[in-house]
Amino acid sequence: MSQTARPLSPHLGIYRWRVNMWQSVLHRLTGLFLCLGALWLAWGLFAAASGADAWNAFADFCASGIGNGLLILWTWALLFHLCNGIQHLFRDGGMGFDAAQREHSQTPSYFATGWIILATSFVLTALVWACLLLRVKGGAA
Repeated sequence: MSQTARPLSPHLGIYRWRVNMWQSVLHRLTGLFLCLGALWLAWGLFAAASGADAWNAFADFCASGIGNGLLILWTWALLFHLCNGIQHLFRDGGMGFDAAQREHSQTPSYFATGWIILATSFVLTALVWACLLLRVKGGAA
């Protein structure tokens, strides 16, 4: 029996990172970030119930550069997690995995939809924040 230079089992060095692998990692990370955002929301609720001083401290943090950045990231995490979860529902139903599509396609459909999910989450985040900024500046009712 001859030995080969191939690895005995797959490892990260032989995988080519594709969008669906990034989606999987991002889905888990955004889930964790959403949990932290829930704690932040709880802080806001406690601050609102505790009085003006506590609320002002919370509002000042949210209005800071770090607070704004975290709010934008939290919004993106929420929208990415939502879009990716909806995509998972369709995938779990077998959409895009039928034999006819597998046999006639070089690139699986879930690669294309992965990029669509990422783009959609960024576009939706931009729309949410554009609407919020218009509302704050008095441009929309």
